[in-house]
Amino acid sequence: MTTTWTTHETTSAALGALAAEGATGALSGERGIVYLAAGRVVHVESAFTPDLGALLTRSGAVAPDGWWDAVDHGGRQARVGHRLVDSGRLAAGALEVCHLGALFDAAYFVLAHDTRAHRFRPGAVHWLGAVRSVPVDVVVRECGRRRALLDRIWPDPDIDTVPLTRVPDAGAAALPVRRGRTLTQVDGVRTAAEIASALACRTYHTLVELRRLAADGLVTAAPPAPAPVTPGPSPRDVVWDDPDTALLRRLRDALEAL
Repeated sequence: MTTTWTTHETTSAALGALAAEGATGALSGERGIVYLAAGRVVHVESAFTPDLGALLTRSGAVAPDGWWDAVDHGGRQARVGHRLVDSGRLAAGALEVCHLGALFDAAYFVLAHDTRAHRFRPGAVHWLGAVRSVPVDVVVRECGRRRALLDRIWPDPDIDTVPLTRVPDAGAAALPVRRGRTLTQVDGVRTAAEIASALACRTYHTLVELRRLAADGLVTAAPPAPAPVTPGPSPRDVVWDDPDTALLRRLRDALEAL
């Protein structure tokens, strides 16, 4: 099979070409990797979001020992998800909901700045294994919906990635609880991903609150630092709060109706 993904200027267009070919493999972009099986998205990784292991263990859904047992015994066969379910550590439905949350959150960051894809590795599979596959057009559409929502709140995508600072005299007292907690972590050094890590909150949810704070005139991009910026957190440093399970279940139900 001769792929045409290299002729496309954006990662989303490259994914569309690979989907049309029914390709299996891993497409690397500027901010993450999209794994495909038979032209459908099966997993997405980004340094701006926690991996599924962090989501499951730090939310208490799976004990850390149980997660690493599944990785040790199922990783080489790309059956970590199956191992979690077969061992009774996690219900299949709970795994699907958590997996969809991780997939769509990571995909947002991969496609938020939709630049040319870097590389495609034919046949590459993720060690998690098959949990839920999603059509490429569904992933692209959901990422566009999230991007549009954030831009309606405050149309400055730099808020998503640069260090942020509080505007002088900005206070959290009159704000909703989650937004106030988010504001207290803005210190002129942390990025949205680092703030999410400090709050044990999903990165996309944190972006929503940060853009609302920017729209309220309470947060802005920090001035450029004179010294090199400390590298951002690894995915394992970012933790997760309760997912929007109603939304994820609706997404799962919609996929089942396709």
